[in-house]
Amino acid sequence: MSKLEVTAPYDGASLETYEYHTEKQALEVLAAAHAAHENRDGWLSGQRRIEVLDALAASIESKVDELALQAAREGGKPLQDSLVEVRRAISGVKVARDAVARLTGEEVPMGINSASQGRWAVTYREPRGVVLAISAFNHPFNLLIHQVVTAIAAGCPVVVKPAGATPMSCESLVRMVREAGLEEPWCQMILTENEVTARLVSDQRVAFMTFIGSADVGWMLRSKLARGARCALEHGGVAPVIVDETADLEDAIPLLTKAGFYHAGQVCVSVQRIYAHRSIRNALTERLVKAAKALKVGDPTEPDTDVGPLIRSSEVERVHEWVTEAKEGGAEVLCGGEPLSKTTYAPTVLLNPPDDARISRDEVFGPVVSVYDYDDIQDAVRRANLPHAYFQAALFTNRLDRALDVGRRLHGMAVMVNDHTAFRVDWMPFGGHRDSGLNLGGIEHSMRDMTIERMIVFRQA
Repeated sequence: MSKLEVTAPYDGASLETYEYHTEKQALEVLAAAHAAHENRDGWLSGQRRIEVLDALAASIESKVDELALQAAREGGKPLQDSLVEVRRAISGVKVARDAVARLTGEEVPMGINSASQGRWAVTYREPRGVVLAISAFNHPFNLLIHQVVTAIAAGCPVVVKPAGATPMSCESLVRMVREAGLEEPWCQMILTENEVTARLVSDQRVAFMTFIGSADVGWMLRSKLARGARCALEHGGVAPVIVDETADLEDAIPLLTKAGFYHAGQVCVSVQRIYAHRSIRNALTERLVKAAKALKVGDPTEPDTDVGPLIRSSEVERVHEWVTEAKEGGAEVLCGGEPLSKTTYAPTVLLNPPDDARISRDEVFGPVVSVYDYDDIQDAVRRANLPHAYFQAALFTNRLDRALDVGRRLHGMAVMVNDHTAFRVDWMPFGGHRDSGLNLGGIEHSMRDMTIERMIVFRQA
């Protein structure tokens, strides 16, 4: 049986060793989850779900520091941000708990024509079936709230496969779910290699797949789903920001800095491309460079670290390759542009990379922000709108007419005005379109997707 060694992305220290599930073991896990759903008399009542989620929120709250340190060690997100992540997870569990009572149907009009006379109809929601949750490394604890806790809140058994880089946070959450009183078949963790994962995805007992990760993998897995199975895919964005000549730079720069370099840029809606009006371009870049240079890069477990490592040393090499390509194409490196070690990359600001460079059209997933100048706002919109990437975008302006116009023209399922592209609260709809994803996240939105709406019609005899 092959093994998975979990190492710290910053210094390569060995953290834990796991054994991969064989295909037989993985299918047994799936069979147990499916059997739980097939036993309709054993379904989780709304009251039972609320009790489990209340206990889970209390358990997480009692372990915030421990869970944040664990997430920082295995995933590389700085401790200050991992603490925010775990505290946000508590809020997310409570959002899911409150949403249980809103998983309702509606009355369907009857008695409004001759065919519907003497009838009364209502819809109601029930669990769709087994949820297979395939998660990502970059928010190793809170992503599970959106994938695993939503399934529990919807009344679905859930089988969760964490990212191979960050299984420890998942193991902790599943253990706490069990301690909160949920029986094993309703929430199980598996570690599988790619072939076994694909086999699980294609199994007809999987009713819903939630996937967070690369577009290539997500769309490939969707193609393997059994007939009738549903899914939600969350990919990446190449997030654009337009800053016009009326924008308040004092307000904008801290937001752009945080969202551009947070978790070393390893966030699906991280600020990647800033289109700045030529009249304010120099002022913006000077302030952005100053802010980027002030960030402390280093050990993510240290409380004052702002930017940690990339998840693998190969990612440092890839990011540097993209930066070098942009530089050779004419981009000016205003700061950074070099690895600081085998695992860390300097916060980097580039000026005017070619529009056809990879760093301008694909998700860099590293601590690199590119600034492009423009003269005409519609040209900025045209350049910002990539045909394939459609997730979150932003606009900084003090003109209401421009906010309303450009906000509708930018490619983004959500467009932030005078805020950064990475803004999110757990009850808002969240997701991508085109290559960036399919269907919406957001806790209550996910819960509804994980249920089916059925109808019952009464005829007066």
